[in-house]
Amino acid sequence: QVQLVESGGGLVQPGGSLRLSCAASGRILKINAMAWYRQAPGNQRELVGSITSGGTTTYADSVKGRFTISRDNAKNTVYLEMFSMKPEDTAVYYCNAVITSGSGSPWNYWGQGTQVTVSS
Repeated sequence: QVQLVESGGGLVQPGGSLRLSCAASGRILKINAMAWYRQAPGNQRELVGSITSGGTTTYADSVKGRFTISRDNAKNTVYLEMFSMKPEDTAVYYCNAVITSGSGSPWNYWGQGTQVTVSS
């Protein structure tokens, strides 16, 4: 069974920084794209950014220049570094990954989410 476990959420002041991690575990044969999403109260879940297995990244316009996604393929881990944070970044952040497991078929997996609050 494949699992994604996020860590690193918490409370940060406006202008501050935070780093999220998401580690995949289980019978993993291959991890394709990995991504971060977020969902604020009353809003739909939105894509923050993604990274391919080769390291190509894309970002939502709202976070470009402030957030950075990276991954460590040896550790099956994706990171989200957030800088110059704003109150509107407050949300539950979810890790997402397309993983081919022992069953042989790629599947879309989600983490449990981690709360990020930007407030003074």
